[in-house]
Amino acid sequence: MAIDSSKRAMRGATRNVLSTRFGLTDTVADGDWLDARDTIDGPASAIGTSVQDIRSRTILSYNSSPDVPFDRSINPFVGCEHGCIYCFARPTHAYHDLSPGLDFETKLFVKRDAAQILEGELRRKGYDPKPIALGANTDPYQPIERDYRVTRAILEVLAKTNHPVTITTKSDRVVRDIDLLAPMAEKGLVAVAVSVTSLVPQIAMTIEPRAPHPLKRLQAVRQLADAGIPAYVNMAPVIPAITDDEIEAIVARAAEAGASNVSYIPVRLPLEVAPLFRAWLDTHFPDRAAKVMTIIQSLRGGRDNDPNFFSRMRGEGPWADLLRTRFRIAKSRHGFPSGRRVLGLRCDLFQPPAGPQGELF
Repeated sequence: MAIDSSKRAMRGATRNVLSTRFGLTDTVADGDWLDARDTIDGPASAIGTSVQDIRSRTILSYNSSPDVPFDRSINPFVGCEHGCIYCFARPTHAYHDLSPGLDFETKLFVKRDAAQILEGELRRKGYDPKPIALGANTDPYQPIERDYRVTRAILEVLAKTNHPVTITTKSDRVVRDIDLLAPMAEKGLVAVAVSVTSLVPQIAMTIEPRAPHPLKRLQAVRQLADAGIPAYVNMAPVIPAITDDEIEAIVARAAEAGASNVSYIPVRLPLEVAPLFRAWLDTHFPDRAAKVMTIIQSLRGGRDNDPNFFSRMRGEGPWADLLRTRFRIAKSRHGFPSGRRVLGLRCDLFQPPAGPQGELF
């Protein structure tokens, strides 16, 4: 699976086309001077990352989807610098009049006051505690968390109130917060899932250009497990004809790292993700682009994407059956429990945060 090194980039998407779902107008630069732009202005500089504050009245997002194991989530950031080409959250940038392409990974938003808003929501009369998912949309440990520490502030609130939480990330930065997570794990309040999609550095840096090296992620799993924190490995997504040959190897490495269980999801291409993914294939894997899309469509009922509950997470048809069989055999070989993981986090220990008056005494 050799990749042309000249095509490696520090960004994921190869395009930056605005979404047309909301009637936005895509502007096109025009003029004879463009032919000599490099001569006049010099080579174009690399695209930098910008971060803006975004204010929210609420921080908990609720869902009633029957095929996800949580009903509420927190997303500290909008957009994600990891730049994963397959990210199903890319279309959310269209709501900000920005492109789900390069804008999604370069024009980020931070909810700086997320922890304070969360305290207020947990304090509300009648709040019913259930596990909160961190990382359901964009990665809570993407690079800007190093400076903004919004995820850590949220965890401090959850630790203080004994509130259960699940974390999904592809960053080893999660180990920074072991001091908070280990005591929560002793109470049955936390589980962490680390995404590992490929063990081949060249492939990983192409599909997830700004995410940590896959071996660093597995080392994070080991550190979490050694600290008594339930740690899982997700091969999410599996990309046919690009990463599916690594299923057995990733399951084996997850076992070596002390993971509690492993899971997978076939690649999903909702809305604007499909044309971005196709353009990425044409750039990085032109030799197999047609084959990849043919297999994906066989998994998705003849379409680029299947939005239906349940089938969207596991696919259908012979390829989906083959993926399930391979995972089942690999998991059995390495002693992982069969079936979907059941976290069983405790909700009965929750203590609402004290109100402003209570904090005076």
